[in-house]
Amino acid sequence: METGDENESPRGRIYLMRAVTDGKLELNDRVRGHLELCLDCRACETACPSGVQYGKLIEPFRVAMDQAAGEPKQQDWFHRYILFGLFPYASKLRRALLPARIAQRTGLMNLLQATRLTYLLPPQLRRMVEMLPPPRRDEGPLPEFLPAIGRRRATVALFTGCIGDAMFRHVNWATARVLQQNGCDVHVPPSQACCGAIHFHAGSSEPAQKFADENLAAFPIERFDAIINNIAGCGSMLKDYGHHWHDERQGERTAWSAKVRDVNEFLDQLGPVRPEGEIRAVATYHDACHLLHAQKVHDAPRRLLALVPGLEMHDLPESELCCGAAGTYNLTQPEMSARLSKRKMENIKRTRARVAITSNAGCALQIAREARVQGERLAVVHPMEVLDWSYRDVKPDWV
Repeated sequence: METGDENESPRGRIYLMRAVTDGKLELNDRVRGHLELCLDCRACETACPSGVQYGKLIEPFRVAMDQAAGEPKQQDWFHRYILFGLFPYASKLRRALLPARIAQRTGLMNLLQATRLTYLLPPQLRRMVEMLPPPRRDEGPLPEFLPAIGRRRATVALFTGCIGDAMFRHVNWATARVLQQNGCDVHVPPSQACCGAIHFHAGSSEPAQKFADENLAAFPIERFDAIINNIAGCGSMLKDYGHHWHDERQGERTAWSAKVRDVNEFLDQLGPVRPEGEIRAVATYHDACHLLHAQKVHDAPRRLLALVPGLEMHDLPESELCCGAAGTYNLTQPEMSARLSKRKMENIKRTRARVAITSNAGCALQIAREARVQGERLAVVHPMEVLDWSYRDVKPDWV
């Protein structure tokens, strides 16, 4: 939709991958460029009348590309020290963010950005600084167990994620409280690991598999009715563990993945307790790609939000199109990411909403950054935050 280049359509990329596999085309930088520019948003799967599972083609091919090149991403400083060395580890990421948080709270960050001193940073790090959300009160780590409120209806485990735990812990708390209000005993296994998506989507399969097997050990499926996650990108990865690695543990991973549910999906199927607290706001819902296209969850979050008294929801034009975050795409492909981000914000402005609701951490960071760049006053929140405010009947913490 943006370039008009057939080589950058799903069909074109499939032909490129097939030509390389058949030995008819050299895997040169030009071919790599067409394949790496793919968002892996999987919107083509929703659109395809033949049901081609494009994600299951492009992801392993990228792994093969990386292996064929001698794993160059492991040698690149940004991948080695930031994407692979920092992002997948919540506690390490939280410590690394501490100086930036202090700079935000003291006003130093505003001064650095106003004087453009942040432009002295490498482009990827500068973009990370620009995406950093405003500081907020940290509720502390979740306990390992939170009991159901009222009649117990389910026993679940909460996957907190690495970026989710480091930067969106308030969303994890809101998710846990909403699950409690709906009669769920909530367990938070302390030994859980990153979902592996950061490595896998960058073409590094072995570390991703290690994370996957750590999560299988941390979440024994016989103990839980469901493994709940609230970040679309993580959920898509967790649900595909059985597909990504074909070894003696494939069946075990497939059974484990069958227990994974997005929190919107789970509550909609469980039958939600109706919230009673009024939230008077005009809002719009942005479909996170890996919730809509990869997990096929469309109606559930809309039905949940429709239960909130006073919340006026406006449909978002092109809601199914990627905002440009796409995991770490906004750091590795900033030009195309910026084009998509601007397009998304123009559509949000057409709704006249002052609140954008989305079920993915990357989308939230991307949309909030674009709003700040354009000087738009826009709160960007998760559906579970909205439900949590309504259940507790408290004033929303609009940012």
